[in-house]
Amino acid sequence: MSLHAIARAAAVAALLPLAAAAQEGRYRVEGTNLDGTPYSGEAEITLTSDTTCAIRWTTGPTSSDGICMRYSNAFAAAYILDGEPGLAIYLLLNDGSLEGYWTVSGASGNGTEMLTPLK
Repeated sequence: MSLHAIARAAAVAALLPLAAAAQEGRYRVEGTNLDGTPYSGEAEITLTSDTTCAIRWTTGPTSSDGICMRYSNAFAAAYILDGEPGLAIYLLLNDGSLEGYWTVSGASGNGTEMLTPLK
């Protein structure tokens, strides 16, 4: 194995703990719907493996479950909302909050969402 290949393998190995580590816990949710109206609620993230997590949002009378994954400072979640698949993409901020955008299949535009850790 070349020195370059060994260095690359070491760099990838150093990133693996970041990829596996999700931000497990409960969060306050503040967001905007696709039409711009605000919503709020809570979300809970639970580790399900060394690379994935489960997320459950509860906003008013609506609950949605999804699968999620963190890689470095990016966090993504896929879910079903009202029978349609959706996708959320977040940026992990230094304070542990997740700032993101989301959409649902076939929808125009996106909603916004901030997940703030509950202490």
